[in-house]
Amino acid sequence: MDKFQQVLTARVIQFRDERNWEQFHTSKDIAMNLSIESNELLQLFLWKSDDQIDREKLGDEIGDVLYSLLLICERFQLDLHTVFEQKMQKNEAKYPVKDFYNSNKKYDE
Repeated sequence: MDKFQQVLTARVIQFRDERNWEQFHTSKDIAMNLSIESNELLQLFLWKSDDQIDREKLGDEIGDVLYSLLLICERFQLDLHTVFEQKMQKNEAKYPVKDFYNSNKKYDE
């Protein structure tokens, strides 16, 4: 786990543990919270152009999404950087530049 993730995770765990909330943070509930927070992020964009987005609220929702991601990574001992790089490699294999440059098609189309 890189230093950045370690620092952020320690902050999340400290916040959680000071409130004795670990008992409520089952894997299922953390995943549900991630979905809910992601939808709150999405809601900020509904019927608005980019210049109408409240940047403070946007930052708050991004922080909430990251909070849940860090808890999931901590629970399953996943390194965020590693899982991201592994997924990018899979995406690069699915979507080679020569076949998908300037294309919005899905890999199986």
